[in-house]
Parts: sequence; C-alpha cells; structure tokens
Amino acid sequence: MSVVRTRRPGEAVFSLFLAGVSGFLLWTAFGISGFEALSSPGALPMAAAGTMLVTALAVAVQTLRSAPDKAQTLARDIVPMPIVLTVVLVAGYALLLKPLGFLPTSFLFVAILIRMLGGQGLIFCAAISAGSVFLIYVVFRVIFNVLMPEGIVPEREILAFIGSIFSGAR
Repeated sequence: MSVVRTRRPGEAVFSLFLAGVSGFLLWTAFGISGFEALSSPGALPMAAAGTMLVTALAVAVQTLRSAPDKAQTLARDIVPMPIVLTVVLVAGYALLLKPLGFLPTSFLFVAILIRMLGGQGLIFCAAISAGSVFLIYVVFRVIFNVLMPEGIVPEREILAFIGSIFSGAR
C-alpha cells in the first residue's frame, strides 16, 4: 500500500535552499585544496558537502514531484506571526546590543516578548523584564565577570560606586 505524500507550503523552496547551500559548501570545500588526493586537506569537507548536495537534490526532486497540500497555509500552519515577530525581535536585539548596551536592549527585548506572547499588562512586563535582566546581569557580570556591551548605561561608574560603598565600610 503506497501513501500519497503531499508537499507542505514552503517545503519546495526550503529543499531548493538546502541544495543551494550544499552546493556552496561543496564549492567552498573545493577551494581549500582542490581535488588533489584523498588525503588532501579538503577531501573530507568535499566528501561531506558532496553527500549533502546529493541528498539535498534527491529530497528536492522528491518534494517537487509531490502534490501541494491545499489544506495548509504558510502563514497559519508553518510560520505563524508570533514566530515571525520573535525572529524580528531577535534580529533587532542583535542590532541594538552594541549601541544601546546589554541592560536597555535586554530589558526592551524581554518586556516586548512577554507583552507580545503573554498578553500581560505593561507594568507586569516591565517588572518581570527588569527582574530577569537584573538577575542575569548580577550572575554574569558581577559573579562571573563576563563583559557585556555597556552602551548608554554607565555600568563601570555604577559598579565602581557600589564597590566604593562596600570597600569604605572596612
């Protein structure tokens, strides 16, 4: 008994994208040392990328031959709006991290995400965001001494002031 396979929305584009990436990786692996010998530095990367390309092309051909599924839509079933907005927020976070710094960027990111996904009130979102970012900051910056982008908040001065309070008590 054979099962008729249908193609989900976006599946054909994604399988062709994977084949394209695999081809690019094969070309890049070939650029390492060419195809001189089986023991050359690029032989293993070329073998891996070649295997990826062959399998990606097989999947793409199989996907393109299958009939599209009419019951599903890309926006509703595959990539719903909350996922798109979260990806946009993550990209915005990455772009704003250096100019604004860790504290304001993380506060905005967490607050907007809680508001968007949880539908909570602004005060609740701000409080949870501030508490979360404060805990993360204390653990990583103060305890583990991980450097984070400073941005517009003068963190060094604040930490020096806190340090002077504790060192002046001796």
